[in-house]
Amino acid sequence: MTTPTAAQYRHIKIPATGEKITIQNGKIVVPHQPIIGYVEGDGIGPDITRACLRIWDAAIEKAYGGQRKIHWCETFLGEKAAGLYDGNYCPDETLKVLQDLVVSIKGPLTTPVGGGFRSLNVALRQDLDLYACVRPVRHYAGVPSPLKHPDKVDIVLFRENTEDVYAGIEYKTGTPENKKVADFLRNEMKAKFFEGAGIGIKPVSEFGSKRLVRKAIQYAVDNGRESVTLVHKGNIQKFTEGAFRNWGYEVAREEFGSVTITEEQLYGEFKGKQPEGKIVIKDRIADIMFQMMLLRPDEFDVIATTNLNGDYLSDAIAAEVGGMGIAPGANIADHVAVFEATHGTAPKYANLNKVNPGSLLFSGVMMLEYMGWTEAADLITLVYPEVVSDGIVTYDFARQIDGATEVSTSAFADALIERIQGGIDLEAKRRAQQAQLVKERKQREIRRLLQPMEEMTESGRVPQSVGDLMTRSLITVNGDETVENAMHLMTENNISSIVVEPDARGIWGILTRRDIVSKIVRNNKSPSTTKVDAIATRPVVSVPAETSIREAAEMIADARYSRLTVAQGDKIIGIVTETDIFNAVEKFGWASE
Repeated sequence: MTTPTAAQYRHIKIPATGEKITIQNGKIVVPHQPIIGYVEGDGIGPDITRACLRIWDAAIEKAYGGQRKIHWCETFLGEKAAGLYDGNYCPDETLKVLQDLVVSIKGPLTTPVGGGFRSLNVALRQDLDLYACVRPVRHYAGVPSPLKHPDKVDIVLFRENTEDVYAGIEYKTGTPENKKVADFLRNEMKAKFFEGAGIGIKPVSEFGSKRLVRKAIQYAVDNGRESVTLVHKGNIQKFTEGAFRNWGYEVAREEFGSVTITEEQLYGEFKGKQPEGKIVIKDRIADIMFQMMLLRPDEFDVIATTNLNGDYLSDAIAAEVGGMGIAPGANIADHVAVFEATHGTAPKYANLNKVNPGSLLFSGVMMLEYMGWTEAADLITLVYPEVVSDGIVTYDFARQIDGATEVSTSAFADALIERIQGGIDLEAKRRAQQAQLVKERKQREIRRLLQPMEEMTESGRVPQSVGDLMTRSLITVNGDETVENAMHLMTENNISSIVVEPDARGIWGILTRRDIVSKIVRNNKSPSTTKVDAIATRPVVSVPAETSIREAAEMIADARYSRLTVAQGDKIIGIVTETDIFNAVEKFGWASE
């Protein structure tokens, strides 16, 4: 693939030096002299962009001694684009160059009011299919925070970017379209809702959900993260939010089975001790997750969630560590990535050289990490808290820190660059960070080992499906075995039933204590000569692991079973009993929907 030339574009000038990032074998390949696109942005955008470009260049120069360099290519969106492209805030050639260059970064943008114009951010996400909004949120020493222990916050949030209510499928009340949809819902689907309601459609697809969760888990694998939490409102919205949860577990099980375990396995099979090289996949109800990010934020690592949940949650967590002013973000497709400041344009501060460049700065750090230039990224993240702790800050932090020295945007950049150029023992600081990380993980593991039930409850874990409750360590018996041998196995393992292996037709069975009492004792048969197959029940009643606890309870009650087997395809992977459901309700409580 050739590097784009200036002649291909009306206003964008591709640098004469540098090489284009390419995609080979499904991965981005970054040359030592890449061409990277940038958009200054509106309002305060030019001020913070100028400062950040200087900081990023200084960190790259220091980390690589001139061996690597970014060749910056200015591209145009928002007000500056409108001035160049006859009022067009989102010109086609900008979209084309952002895709061609693969990696780019932008300042905040204003969406013009009126005319039905799409949000520029939404337009970028949809036109370039940037389906993953990625928001790392962590605290930097010295940054003012409303929390007592903001240092416990260190998460990376993956928000699905293309579906949910943000798909924009809405019908205004009083319109013919609204009436048509409302009539269909009432008459054909028997739905009930108030007259005159505005109607919105919430699509959540298997395809969109799985590719988002896949990216989140891969990030956790690549970066040595401890867990991935699926955040949803599946207890109410079963076929959208609940489906997102279920599809997320499917991706983990089917595509990352060798490196993941569920939270139920962590406590049930491994007694709270996380196996080396395994990532824990867990899920939380959205409202519980908001509580947990205040009460026990260090329990969570990577988060994957739907669009609206992610919008709320990412901003709320950012407030815990200093606000949107230092919250970075990116919108990423399979390979194309646009990194961005996550705050607004703050037009009243435009051209005053006053505001905090942190959000765009750390979005650039994300960009360097995405490119594999971690040494330059680490230089910035390590010197930033030193400068802030010295009280050298912009106005937003200065008013919250006693004795701080308020500086301009450009002067803050000067202070960072001076600290970067002054030298820093990168490896020593990395070792210290890693040692602290290991210590914190060990402390969490000790708590899980000493008080597993308390840890599960206090970390917000609420069983949702039979997969959360089932016994995975199945005790099985062959149908040709005697009932006597099966009874011995049941007694030795203190279980009330035993799964019978598939017969010649591939059909699983089950043998219970009730079967033995009613079919052996009552009928005066000998357990030592009677085969298991003679009294076992085939086929078993099986449900998928994602079956809700309430649905399982309905089946058990209606059919008068006392247990259900849990199947994955044609394989039995567990068993759940009415006792398991009873114990879960007793331990975790039960809120009616």
